[in-house]
Amino acid sequence: MFPPRHLPTAKVISTRSSRSSFYIWLSRRSITQKLPPSSANTVARPRRNWKPLENETPPTHNNRSRGAGGVWASETTRHLNSRGCSLVKKEINFPNNTHITDKSIVCFAFLFLVIGSASAEQNWWQFRGPSGDGHTTSTNLPLKWSEAENVTWKTAIHDRGWSSPVIWGGQIWLTTATADGRKLFAVCLDKVTGKIVHDLHLFDVLKPMRITKDNTYATPTPVIDERRVILHFGTYGTACLDTETGDVLWKRRDLNCDHEAGAGPASSPTLVGDKAVVHVDGRDVQYIIALDKTTGKTVWKTLRSLEYSKFPVHHRKAYSMPALVPRGQGKQLVSPAGRGLYAYDPKTGKELWYVRHRGWSVAPRPVSGHGLVFATVDRDRPELWAIRLDGKGDVTDTHIEWKSIRSMPQRCSPLLVGDLLFVVNRGGIASCLEAKTGEVVWKERLKGVYSASPIYAEGRIYLFNEEGLATVIRPTRKLEVIASNALARQPFMATPAVDGDAFIMRTGGHLYRIEAQR
Repeated sequence: MFPPRHLPTAKVISTRSSRSSFYIWLSRRSITQKLPPSSANTVARPRRNWKPLENETPPTHNNRSRGAGGVWASETTRHLNSRGCSLVKKEINFPNNTHITDKSIVCFAFLFLVIGSASAEQNWWQFRGPSGDGHTTSTNLPLKWSEAENVTWKTAIHDRGWSSPVIWGGQIWLTTATADGRKLFAVCLDKVTGKIVHDLHLFDVLKPMRITKDNTYATPTPVIDERRVILHFGTYGTACLDTETGDVLWKRRDLNCDHEAGAGPASSPTLVGDKAVVHVDGRDVQYIIALDKTTGKTVWKTLRSLEYSKFPVHHRKAYSMPALVPRGQGKQLVSPAGRGLYAYDPKTGKELWYVRHRGWSVAPRPVSGHGLVFATVDRDRPELWAIRLDGKGDVTDTHIEWKSIRSMPQRCSPLLVGDLLFVVNRGGIASCLEAKTGEVVWKERLKGVYSASPIYAEGRIYLFNEEGLATVIRPTRKLEVIASNALARQPFMATPAVDGDAFIMRTGGHLYRIEAQR
């Protein structure tokens, strides 16, 4: 179907960042090839009704950006982004002898938005987001919400689970399980409507171990890419599904360990290139393994190198996940475990270095910055350690930069914003530390008990307690609370996901899409 002649060159039917697509009419005359040389490399003047934003000037001949061989459309993409279209900035290099109108630049900006929307950087594909550290580039997350305000949709999720939602394209995936752990499921929702697309029974478990009342049999968070989602249930099974059809691509039921009666599974996988990497840290076996994400076959498997037979049996287990952090010009996987913190080559699984500690049942995921990795050790007496990343072998006595031992988190992962490190412990004591030295900047008590990890967006830190109360603070050297919000009082332990300018929040029985209503 062709557009009516009266339509403009580009018409956006929906600019809601939550929508999965944009509808654009392109005029055949918006780009004219082979013009005379005098018109080449020319940036079109803005429309007569163009109104600059504060401190912004129109993209005229005097302030245009130019590249060798053509003009650049960065001014227009910046203008659209500032108008709330959530564009990813793209510089578009057109060939010589191409005349570009302002309307066609708009078209190209939106085309690049649609193309770019499938990239990993814009999808919440793992626990704590694309970078795994709780940061998002979203610029308009809601500051206020309740059951009656800024809720786009609310969908009931059957049974129990504390896996965080993961998002790719138009889909949201999460896991759930019966309370007794005998049936394990994957659930997919349409992110725009909240309607359930797939509800798949993946595994039956004959004799699940008893777990703590805080945990579920569906606590590990999945990972997802453009074609597949990998769902991990600890010792009870791992499955890879085709995201379009819901078909099972492969399963593994041999990644077994003793999570300990009264505990349960919690370690989530991550993706590193074509590999899914997961911890298997039980009372009986301790290793890290990489699976080919396409076939499920083992790429490498590395046993923890400490002599765990010498440790008390309950000191051998852990519930964390690996973090991909810098190492020189490359990367390394930092991997918390019982009685030790390890680093591995993600390509081969070769152990690079390790640090010994006396902790166990470690859960928070590390974050990195300033040449350091910040990792929690121990559950009962948690400490936060800063360790230099350039080590080799046993670096316990050489590479620990600082330790903080008071009011550190048992479950919530740390958040690094610039030079400041923010943590909240289970009892609600929030702390701000100097990342380079560990010096305490401030320490204050918040309301409630905490399990979900914090999220940072555009000068705001969002902290979520176990009753669904969210406290929003500034990342500053003095505690500054700017908002406090709550849904209906209900269990809330899963770390939220972010989709565009919306939170995807999981409670004890529902999944919510929360965003500013326009």
